[in-house]
Amino acid sequence: MSTLIQNAALLVLPGGVAASAAAVHFARSATRHRKDAGAANRRATKAEQAAAARDEEAAHLVNSRLPALVYALQQGTENPVGAYGAVLHQVLVGTDTDRAFQAVLEQVATALSEVAARSEGAARVAAQATTKSLQPLGYELQAAITKLLDAEHDPKTLELVQPIDHAGSQMARRLQIIGVLTGTWPGRLRHDVPMLDALRGGVSRIRDYPRVRVPAAVPFYVAGRFVEPLVLMLAELMDNAARSSSPKTPVEVSVLEAHNAVSIEIHDAGPGMTSEVLHEARRRVSGTVPVQFTKLSNPAAFGLLGVGVLAAKYGFRVSLDLEHSRHGGARAVVQVPRTMLVPAPAPQPEPVQRPTAPRPAPAVSGPPSQQRYEVGADGLPLRRRPSAPPPQWEGAPTAAPPPPLAGQALAAFIQGTRSAPAATPNEEPSP
Repeated sequence: MSTLIQNAALLVLPGGVAASAAAVHFARSATRHRKDAGAANRRATKAEQAAAARDEEAAHLVNSRLPALVYALQQGTENPVGAYGAVLHQVLVGTDTDRAFQAVLEQVATALSEVAARSEGAARVAAQATTKSLQPLGYELQAAITKLLDAEHDPKTLELVQPIDHAGSQMARRLQIIGVLTGTWPGRLRHDVPMLDALRGGVSRIRDYPRVRVPAAVPFYVAGRFVEPLVLMLAELMDNAARSSSPKTPVEVSVLEAHNAVSIEIHDAGPGMTSEVLHEARRRVSGTVPVQFTKLSNPAAFGLLGVGVLAAKYGFRVSLDLEHSRHGGARAVVQVPRTMLVPAPAPQPEPVQRPTAPRPAPAVSGPPSQQRYEVGADGLPLRRRPSAPPPQWEGAPTAAPPPPLAGQALAAFIQGTRSAPAATPNEEPSP
């Protein structure tokens, strides 16, 4: 085309040359304008696409990312800000829009975490205050019932009071486990006791105690500071096993000695648990997840949570499984490390009671009501050889002299009693 224009320019007059140049200029301008219009259209299209992407990302933030963040906070995820998902459009990654949305998520996470912390603290304080106000009343009730049981010997009265005493012990146990969840001390220290007594102590604190079968003999002793936590854990696990099985089935408890621990197994004959329920129960008894009162189910279940807190605090290991139950139900295993066990105390020989000689009749003169032997500083009677036989009263039998070593055993007992130190009550540490 340029060749034709050039050929025409050679044939026309100079005025035609100017017209031809103008035509070339306008042609080039039109081409440039078309290119600019195309670029403007492309920029407008990109702007519309970017605006639509930002709108979709804002909707994604409201409908997906914020609910995911709230759910992660409710589940106690360690990094909730990273659990809400990525951006919907990758072209917005690193842009001002992406940074603005990220700031919104972080601010929401911080605000919700602060609100949850305040709510949890208030719930924990309320539970602790309620427990501390009710526990003394429970102890007073148990003390009064114990006093009544010790004083009364009427079978009918004992039959009526015994269920009240058992209900009081169950109430005290539940208050005690709630106190453990709030961080209070589980109970007073005790002396080293046989493990069999700890098993029986757990049985005595549950409602269906007649169904629980414990071994006849266990050759282990538990250190005093671990007795009350172990009894409380066993009571909660036994109660859970009894409640989860038929009232006509037994709950069997066995003790197995291992290399580094002694395992206490609790078998029930219940229907077992689903995988979700078993997973949640294992999470509760593991003690790895902090207890949050604002996230308890309704009705709230404190038993397994208390078991987990005690296990983590004192070093027990608790596990749950369905494969090794003797009766097709569930099995709970409490592993007691050997560091919590103590040797059995040496048997104490019973003191030999020596028969004391009867006190001889008085051998001094005088009326019978005034006859006495002289006693020395060591408590033994003084023997004196009389120079002449004392006069005898008419009708009075002749008094025989005391036998050798008479009263020595009694004097030794008196001296030992006086020299023994006074017993002092054991001081109970504060929780």
